Amino acid sequence: MGLFPLPVITDTTVLTEMPPALRRTVVSEWSRANKRGQAVESFIEGPCYDARGRLHVTDIPHGRIFRIDAGEWHCIAEYDGEPNGLALAPDGRLYIADYKNGILALDGESGRIEPILTRCNSERFKGVNDLTFATNGDLFFTDQGQTGLHDPTGRVFRLTRDGRLDCLIGNGPSPNGLALSPEEDILYVAMTRDNAVWRVPLLPQGGTAKVHRFAFFHGATGPDGMAVDARGNLLIAHAGLGHVLVLGGQGQLIAALRSCRGSFTTNVAFRPEGGVVITDSTTGTILQAAWDHPAAQTSERAA
Repeated sequence: MGLFPLPVITDTTVLTEMPPALRRTVVSEWSRANKRGQAVESFIEGPCYDARGRLHVTDIPHGRIFRIDAGEWHCIAEYDGEPNGLALAPDGRLYIADYKNGILALDGESGRIEPILTRCNSERFKGVNDLTFATNGDLFFTDQGQTGLHDPTGRVFRLTRDGRLDCLIGNGPSPNGLALSPEEDILYVAMTRDNAVWRVPLLPQGGTAKVHRFAFFHGATGPDGMAVDARGNLLIAHAGLGHVLVLGGQGQLIAALRSCRGSFTTNVAFRPEGGVVITDSTTGTILQAAWDHPAAQTSERAA
């Protein structure tokens, strides 16, 4: 018997996938930089529910944001950008982490997009990736760009509700997804090219200290989008391993949600009615899975 119980393995099912009519097999500026110039028909990320419980996703290479309602895909915004992460703001708008344009806001009814934060001290960002709100309205976001172990200069920022911009991390090797602990005193950051998740304590007086590596993985890519459940378990979509890995409070692997489609599981979000949705980016598919603490599940256990 090991130190921790074996993880529970749960299979996903397909919730919906992008219709063929919406796919665009073209070479874009994004695909030239990130997919070796290959034509990419879509690359969906950023699953986010609005205040009415409607699911939205981004399509990075084609600058589109979709609303998915009763299985129907509706393009509610298309613009000159590379939208990645989405987060529901306190005012009901969807905030966008756009690689080309910085932090934007989308009015989901009109489709109107407006800039929120496009520069830091008059300099452009490297390329923002993901974002999340604290309950007090503070916004946390990652500035990933093309950083990695060869160039560990990725950044993690906090934009306070009163407009102050703080750089919490300045030496990140590809900061990507991020999630707050239930108490909002810990920020977890997926460092994709470090193939690890960093644990960032947030100090009451501002700033951070004693950042450390909470977990590390293997594979050709690394962890991407994340979410934290009410028990404090960390759900990590690993882009490349084809699973959402669930870690307990000590970093132990307690469960894994296995993709039934591709291996590029990039984001995970909680559904209003329970369970989770997961984006499989390269196949344009949104997966679904039940999720509760393993003690309440009866699923296949890892061999």
